[in-house]
Amino acid sequence: MFSKKPAEAPRTTAPASSSMSGKNSTFSILGRDVAIKGDISASADLHIDGRIEGDIQCAALVQGEESEIVGTIKAESARLSGRLRGSIGARELVVLKSARIEGDVNYESLTIEQGAVVEGHFGQLGAKPSAIPASTGSEDKEMHLKLADQA
Repeated sequence: MFSKKPAEAPRTTAPASSSMSGKNSTFSILGRDVAIKGDISASADLHIDGRIEGDIQCAALVQGEESEIVGTIKAESARLSGRLRGSIGARELVVLKSARIEGDVNYESLTIEQGAVVEGHFGQLGAKPSAIPASTGSEDKEMHLKLADQA
């Protein structure tokens, strides 16, 4: 009952990181009150609630509803719910219903919630831009498009 030895907390294992570096990833948050003019390059995952004027390159990006990004985004995965004026390239992209995108969207896997607004072109990540996509039947990459169920 009055043991001097403290009880050990149960051990849990952290989920595997999805960052490009493969190391334990950190998570950086840029709050609502943050405004940046300039490019951001991070090996960390980013959560942006503020305003960014510049290009962003990171492992994973989460964009808050009230945020605005003006520039190009390159990420392994991205979850957008704010405003983007510029292009985005992400292997796994989720566009939530509150998102407003003015620019081109390049992806390998795409999920769009009903209500999201995109004014631009959609294309396969790494494919050459063309007015009408040509199908040769021997593409190495497979595009995926999912429309999210409205809950």
